[in-house]
Amino acid sequence: MPSRRPLAALAAALSIAVAAGACTVGASSPPAASSTPVTPLTVGLGFIPSVQFAPFYLAQQAGFYREAGLEVTFQNKIDPDLVTLVGQGAVDVGLADGTSVIPAVSQGIPIRYVASVYRAFPSIVFAKASSGIEGPEDLAGRKLGIPGRYGSSWIMLQALLQSADLTADDLEIHEYPDFGQGVAVQEDAVDAATGFVNNEPVQLELTGEDAVVLRVDDVVPLPGPGLIAGTGTLETKRDAVQAFVAATLRAMGAIADDPSRGVDAAIAAVPDLAQNRATQEAILDATIEAWRGDDEGDGAGAMGAIDTGAWQQSIAFMTELGLVPNPVTVEQVVDTSLLPAG
Repeated sequence: MPSRRPLAALAAALSIAVAAGACTVGASSPPAASSTPVTPLTVGLGFIPSVQFAPFYLAQQAGFYREAGLEVTFQNKIDPDLVTLVGQGAVDVGLADGTSVIPAVSQGIPIRYVASVYRAFPSIVFAKASSGIEGPEDLAGRKLGIPGRYGSSWIMLQALLQSADLTADDLEIHEYPDFGQGVAVQEDAVDAATGFVNNEPVQLELTGEDAVVLRVDDVVPLPGPGLIAGTGTLETKRDAVQAFVAATLRAMGAIADDPSRGVDAAIAAVPDLAQNRATQEAILDATIEAWRGDDEGDGAGAMGAIDTGAWQQSIAFMTELGLVPNPVTVEQVVDTSLLPAG
């Protein structure tokens, strides 16, 4: 979620992020009080614990996983590690970018994408509204900050530029391997930068500066981060994975209805997040919008949905960019059968 540091890149930029050394969040949920068999699941999230993982924290703390007969343990890993570990069966379920899943499956890693978390692709280009940038065509000749020429943000950028008959050579690109491109925009070191819809532009607007955001969704529907499981795990723990998906989507719906529950759950799991609750609330609000995608309703029914037609377009686009080493079909990449009916 090509090598990339998906959500790790997002979390690393948060001004209130906790130390990256934390590798496990929270305790496993206690076994159900009854004699009902409990299935243990190891779940890999992004590298640094943050409010974006609120549904997992809430589902754990509110007992949704326990009610589903699950004993869930969280681990925090970077995306490439998670994809490999899930494929090996060392981690049962992971949160990974769709743009990481496609090339991984193409190279024989036995994983499936089983539920969308971000229905709107979270990687974006952003700038100050005062920059005069209103669309991809306005990036020509501008200074653009990026973390590097890899991963979902680089794929997104190429799609945006292609839509305006531009290439990276038409811009002055500055690389920020430490993910400092958001600060570079704030300090006018660059005109625009790649980032995540629920991070850098939110941080920029919290400084009092209006932000403009360029999204890729209208150009090509790239698949956002979602839940993945190994094919071996799906053979041995299919019912448990299906129950995990349902419980997590239940928590997402609860947070969409009442975001304060998500912030409270995140702070309970990561107390340092309480240092600036207003920032966490703003980040979570933007995150909820990305969960919903273009859904016009309350979002609950649509959460988790997988658009197989959009996945086909994504595979074709990434193949065109040379990022899919071997031919792969949608059926080899996604499994929609674990989503709740309706």
